Amino acid sequence: MTDKFREIEQSYEAKFKLDEELRFKVRSRRNKLFGLWAAERLGLVDGEALAYARGLVRLELEMAGHLDVAGKVMQDMAAIGAGAAELDVRAALAEAEAAAVEQIAGDYPTPLGNDHVQVGG
Repeated sequence: MTDKFREIEQSYEAKFKLDEELRFKVRSRRNKLFGLWAAERLGLVDGEALAYARGLVRLELEMAGHLDVAGKVMQDMAAIGAGAAELDVRAALAEAEAAAVEQIAGDYPTPLGNDHVQVGG
């Protein structure tokens, strides 16, 4: 009986790990896509735009839970006089998240990788 409980525990742990990996990948991709959207409105091109987008990803990694990426973008836009309505910025963030979910689903069609173990036979 103990083995069965251990298998159940392992399956919950594997599911939690998988869900967290997926959340991380979606959030990072969302921030990159959103950063590219914002960079275009900030007048950044090519390498500057990509660096800005990567900066948003990195900033959230460094300050997890303490950063509102939409607020950061709005501040950056206001700083150069290219202010945008909060509703538009939040809508762009939501669109970036939807696109990120779709892209990640396409990039990782198989839910389990080599680092996950199958439990329960």
